[in-house]
Amino acid sequence: MARRPAGGKKALSEANLAALGAERLAALLMETAGPALKRRLRMELAAETGAADLAFELDKRLTALEASKTRVSWRKRPELLAELKMLLAMIVERLAGLESALALDRLVAWFDLYPSLTRRVQDPKGELALIFDAASSDLAALASQLGPEVAGPPLSEALATRLSEWAVWIGRGAGALSPGLARRLLVDLTSGKPPPTGRLALVVRRLADRAGDPDAWILSLSETDRKKPDIAAEIARRLADDGRAGPAREALEAARGSNPQARPARGKAAGPEPQSETWYAAEIAVLEVEGDVSAADAARWRLFERSLSPDALRALVAKLADFEDVVALDRAFAIAAAHGDLMRALAFLMEWPAHREAAALILRRRAELRGSWNDLPAWSERLSARHPQAALLLVRARGLALRRLGAGFNDELADLIVEAESLAVGLTDPTIPSHEAFLAELR
Repeated sequence: MARRPAGGKKALSEANLAALGAERLAALLMETAGPALKRRLRMELAAETGAADLAFELDKRLTALEASKTRVSWRKRPELLAELKMLLAMIVERLAGLESALALDRLVAWFDLYPSLTRRVQDPKGELALIFDAASSDLAALASQLGPEVAGPPLSEALATRLSEWAVWIGRGAGALSPGLARRLLVDLTSGKPPPTGRLALVVRRLADRAGDPDAWILSLSETDRKKPDIAAEIARRLADDGRAGPAREALEAARGSNPQARPARGKAAGPEPQSETWYAAEIAVLEVEGDVSAADAARWRLFERSLSPDALRALVAKLADFEDVVALDRAFAIAAAHGDLMRALAFLMEWPAHREAAALILRRRAELRGSWNDLPAWSERLSARHPQAALLLVRARGLALRRLGAGFNDELADLIVEAESLAVGLTDPTIPSHEAFLAELR
């Protein structure tokens, strides 16, 4: 009986194929390669010759795809999508490594294929658009590598003449652009021109974010939008971050005056102004740029009292000396315990984390628990070891909520009943009903 050959040498792997030798592999490729693979091989050979040769091969294929009027069926779509990805890789991985300026020109041409392809490709799943959207990061990286002087003109020209598509791609990739290139594009798009509107305004806003240019960001807003309370407050914050205390204060006060909730109702005395969280965040930035540190800290407490934001509290605590931070945390936990929305207060305490305070709050305000809150299972798991009674109340609240929602005795409810029974073992609090009473309430 013939000996069975070793399977490892027969496996289709790079190592085993390399063992066949270059001449044998070349012969197999020439014998079996289809049109798509032959195009790829010609490009790889051209890349070995130089950037100009690879650019020439890419131009031929890009031109052919642009000129084609043939409808692409759903059967042919995967082949076309694979070729688009191959061309993209040849541009950003091979040609960019040889001569990045040539690569950017071909990448712009590759993106410009999109409008004609959408007219002739059956793409019900939107796969074509996803390929181009994903490539926006490659565009931003390559353009940033070249710098404003080289990359600015072709990108500005694309935005000026083909805004519908390019606003999307530049907008998506704006966060990865270099600040210098973002500033160059902003100048080209706005200098000596009417205020941007529509899609152009959106891309200007994204570029202004990247360039750190509050004036361009404000310019992208309509007069109506600038008067909206939260947007006016955001304008104040951006001006403050830019170190412009006077304009920032003016914008903040305008935001205060534009908020209808901040004005007392007719016949009522004026009281503390109920501003939005965005306004309070802007107030903190304005007070800081004005140098009023104590007032900025007081504003942080006002923001925390409204939002129970862990970030606002961390900003306060980070500046305090030893022992002072303990006092601040006690104050914060007391504010959370008295907050009107129990679930929001618990979310803050569990995230901080302050599990002891969260457990005490659950026991004290158990009647306010909302079992439909999605975080309850995770919270009960975290509290079960050290605070089993609080965890039990969360589990029961979840179970009762499922029954009220008409869930029936499904798998989740069955698991909750088992968990509740386990947590109820050794229950000592007489104010918490027994497990049997809980089951009766479920039924």
